[in-house]
Amino acid sequence: MASQTLERAADDLPPMQELKTHNHLLDDKAALNAAWENDGYWFFRGVLDTGAVARLRQLWIDELENNAVIDPVGDAPTDKSVRYNGGSLETYPFRMEPIAAKRPWEQFVAEAPINAFFTRLFQDDPFWVPIVEYRATPPQQDTTKSRIDAIHQDGPFSPGIPFRICWIPLAEIDADTGGLMLAEGLAAERVSFHPTMEGGSFAPIPLDAIPADRWRRTTYQAGDVLLMNLWTPHTGLANRSDRFRLSMDHRVMARGDKCPLVGTVEQISETGVVMRDRSGAVHSLTIDPGTYVRNTMGQKLNGSAITDFYSPGSSVIIAYDGDRASVVRPPH
Repeated sequence: MASQTLERAADDLPPMQELKTHNHLLDDKAALNAAWENDGYWFFRGVLDTGAVARLRQLWIDELENNAVIDPVGDAPTDKSVRYNGGSLETYPFRMEPIAAKRPWEQFVAEAPINAFFTRLFQDDPFWVPIVEYRATPPQQDTTKSRIDAIHQDGPFSPGIPFRICWIPLAEIDADTGGLMLAEGLAAERVSFHPTMEGGSFAPIPLDAIPADRWRRTTYQAGDVLLMNLWTPHTGLANRSDRFRLSMDHRVMARGDKCPLVGTVEQISETGVVMRDRSGAVHSLTIDPGTYVRNTMGQKLNGSAITDFYSPGSSVIIAYDGDRASVVRPPH
């Protein structure tokens, strides 16, 4: 669709244009691959089964009711059922840990129409990397703060794991509710825009490092899905509406891609890791100074910090090249 400038939601945001939609490229693998490189994302309107999305969303509704931050909704439509009632957020689980503990993504991606869409998209079975965020973001309490969360690229934080970021809105997310904005057309060269900090970790990307005319977003609806290239700069926007913002973001690959090892640590040191994958196979891999061993915040761990964070039994995702680990990271 033709680009159009969206109304600016706040003075600290750059002007944004409408996301492209890529529905017309489904079943054309070459065209999809070209769009992936040129645009840095795929955005599909109305392709996910809304019944499956509604069943997933109900967990969010239940959790909000349990925390007494929305009024009981009964059969109210979704745009009414997530309205913030002013209840205390002092103990509110901003990372939705009670939902994360239930691992609802597993049932969701196993639903026949969801699996069918991703199989059609990849022309291969999907491989879901267990890196998942569950979000029910309340309205921003301090509206003097910037609406921009932290501009980042996933590529520098997970080198060697060519997953696709898969962001799924669970209810309408308009300009006031915020959601996700991305910079189009900056992924093909796989260049990091992150300033590097001492120790090899990365600082957020400054807004002025990204050309102002590249920013894109849209009004997202349940049934839409956005997949982003690892090297596409993006950020969440603060919620300035009177509703909670509901979404889930995941990581997905095609089964035929170079998928990482997923399992648990058997042994780990500053120079190596032994892990057991989900099939029961055991892998022994070396760790060197170039290995990006990271924690849940994306910080690079060195020396004894590795064994301070990881221990036998820790869940782990490992990208590898031969017998060398290139990335060691936790799921979340």
